[in-house]
Amino acid sequence: MKPHQKLNVWVNSFKFVKTLYETTNTFPAEEKFGLTSQIRRAAVSVPVNIAEGSARKGKKEFIQFLYISLGSLTELDTLILLSCDLGFISGDKTTLLINEMDSIGKMIYGLIKKLEGEM
Repeated sequence: MKPHQKLNVWVNSFKFVKTLYETTNTFPAEEKFGLTSQIRRAAVSVPVNIAEGSARKGKKEFIQFLYISLGSLTELDTLILLSCDLGFISGDKTTLLINEMDSIGKMIYGLIKKLEGEM
């Protein structure tokens, strides 16, 4: 198992990507290159940046990649709220997705603080 795969934040964000892929499968076909593509790209960015950062030499670089993951979560927040307003995602599903993003964000912040404490 690779080091990043042992991180709970990576595991949870990887699962979240799959959830968002399933969710966007129900979007209108005309959104394939719009919201669907943007949501998927931003979602994939979260675990990808955690993985890439964990492979870097120093903690400072890892932290930088974790902040990129947080930026992608913030982007997702806006995209999911817009999808809800457009009627592509139900209010209940939106709440579940936002709560999961908040949980992942807290895990990322916790990892950042831990790494900063080790520097």
